[in-house]
Amino acid sequence: MKEAVHISGPASAGPDLQELLGRVARGDQDAFARVYEAVCGPVLGLVRSVLRDPAQSEEVAQEVLVEVWRTAPRFQAARGSAMNWVLTLAHHRAVDRVRSVEATTAREHRAALLDHTPAFDDVTEQVESRLEREQVRRCMRTLSELQRESVTLAYYRGLTYREVGELLAVPLGTIKTRLRDGLIRLRDCLGVSA
Repeated sequence: MKEAVHISGPASAGPDLQELLGRVARGDQDAFARVYEAVCGPVLGLVRSVLRDPAQSEEVAQEVLVEVWRTAPRFQAARGSAMNWVLTLAHHRAVDRVRSVEATTAREHRAALLDHTPAFDDVTEQVESRLEREQVRRCMRTLSELQRESVTLAYYRGLTYREVGELLAVPLGTIKTRLRDGLIRLRDCLGVSA
């Protein structure tokens, strides 16, 4: 059976939590050890009820207890009990963690949506490819016979300039000139800027 946690006051005899916090505010480490023993269970329980994740709950509870050590001088007995002050710190820290996790998740979700690229449109790609091929064919018909043969052998069959010259029985310099002139004419016909 679980032991009941009393939030309203100290559970044991000796200095009360309020007095111990006053000593912690002056840097008394022994007093902090006693405060730690008195509040660690309730703090962890409260944090765990907000976060539900045991690992994160332990981490946040530790942060709360460090905050109690650092901010003990801020405790004001006139505003409430020491236990309520500590549990308020714990609740605020736990809620901050929940908000932080939610914000991180939302930010990652938005980033994933931005990174999502639309699906590949195969029909559009095929139409564009056919139109480009037809335009290249039309422009190829504007070349002279030697230019058309040279461009076809060099760029569609992958032959070197020397191989094109040997295959067509034309000097290498003539092939280079015809290819250059043919490519310039294709560029102009296709509307490609240099």
